[in-house]
Amino acid sequence: MGKALDLATTESRTLVRDEVHYRARAFGPDARQLSLLIVNLSAAGLMARCDLSYGVGDRLRVTLPVVGVVVAEIRWALGGRIGCELDVAIPLPEYYELLAVLLKAK
Repeated sequence: MGKALDLATTESRTLVRDEVHYRARAFGPDARQLSLLIVNLSAAGLMARCDLSYGVGDRLRVTLPVVGVVVAEIRWALGGRIGCELDVAIPLPEYYELLAVLLKAK
């Protein structure tokens, strides 16, 4: 039953994700540097492609333009993709500035 609840929670998220294509530098829970390809983003989370295997509950430090380093918890991982929730949501004015930079970099 826990799995169904988690899936329902994921499907009912209220923040729309914006499509981006941005290579970000991050550090995993083992302090190893890794490269993420962020494919969508909201003020509260992101989805990325990642070559290294991390699990649900692991925490990453991701460097983003405009906002700097954000800490994110992996909420799901599947086939080289991870979905993360940010510890602290990005304030909307900064988020829109970040989004403008990421979309320009495409």
